[in-house]
Parts: sequence; structure tokens; C-alpha cells
Amino acid sequence: MKSFIFATNNAHKIEEVKNILNQNNDEFLIRSLEDENIHFDIPEPFDSIEENACEKARVIYSYTGKNCFAEDTGLEVESLNGEPGVKSARYAGEGKSSEDNIKKLLAGLENASNRKARFKTIICLIINSEEYTFEGICKGMIINEKRGNAGFGYDAVFIPDGSSNTFAEMTMAEKNIYSHRRKAVDGLVNYLKSMK
Repeated sequence: MKSFIFATNNAHKIEEVKNILNQNNDEFLIRSLEDENIHFDIPEPFDSIEENACEKARVIYSYTGKNCFAEDTGLEVESLNGEPGVKSARYAGEGKSSEDNIKKLLAGLENASNRKARFKTIICLIINSEEYTFEGICKGMIINEKRGNAGFGYDAVFIPDGSSNTFAEMTMAEKNIYSHRRKAVDGLVNYLKSMK
């Protein structure tokens, strides 16, 4: 069984990624930063999702010397010129409040006819000092008000193409049919399996 540190403090992301990986017959053991007794915030200083994902992985690999991966995800809204993008978690301020972020997003789209958006996830894997990236994209649209109680972040206002439900109205299994994070994790898993 291959063991990796998932370089995040976000419990929702850990649950989601473990759920995806567990569908692969438990070939991979994922340890969180808390499992590793790592309690510092990892900086996200860059202007791109990919650079921030790789920075998080590099910090943890340098600190532990253990194989690890990190991810960064952004919501890119067409009529907002790609915002909130790399600043998705802190769109309304450093408090990382999903409620405030959604309010700011909906206010910015109040008079917009184009509500197309996409979630983009980049996973950066560092294994044996080598670095690899995997991308997942989910296209959809932003609705006018929140619907659903599941999920996290912007899930309650995002409907993926091919569905009439928001991510927050879906079970984890339903969300994984469309999920950007699922697509990126699939890329990671396929690569790891190819290493055998």
C-alpha cells in the first residue's frame, strides 16, 4: 500500500479525496497534516492555482521528506473575468468565510446574463523528489441563490453541466460523477497505478 501525506488542513477536502481513493480498493493510505502532527498554515503566495498547489506540496515534502500531494481549487466565473479564481477561499477577506464569499459572488453577478463558471483543481504530487501535476475541470453555472446543505465552499450556488442540482444538493457519490476534484484525483491515481 502506497502512503502519502495530503497537504491540507481542510477536513472537507480530506473526506472527499479519501472517498474517491477508497473506490480504488484501498491501495493508497492518505495521511492528513493532522495525522502527521503538522499544525502550521501553508502559504499560498502565487497568482495561479498550479503554483499554489505545488508550493503546498513542496513545503510539506521539504518538512517531512515523505511522498505527498497538495491541491488547489478555484472557481472561475466567465463574466467576472475569471474571478474569484486563485482567491476563491479568501474572496471576501482573509476570514475564509464561505457565506461571505457567496454573498460577494452573487452581488457581482446581480445583473449578469452570462452565469457560466467552472471549478478548476490542480493536484501536485511529489514522489521520490519528482513533481507531477494533474488537472480537473468541471463546467457549470452560478444560480441566483443558495440551494442544498451538503458540500462546502461555493457548492450551494454551482450547478454542473448535465445536472439540475447544485453540488450542495448531491450526495458525495453524485458529486463525484461531475467533480473537478474527482477528475484530478483520477489523474493522480492512474499515474500511481502506472508506476507499479
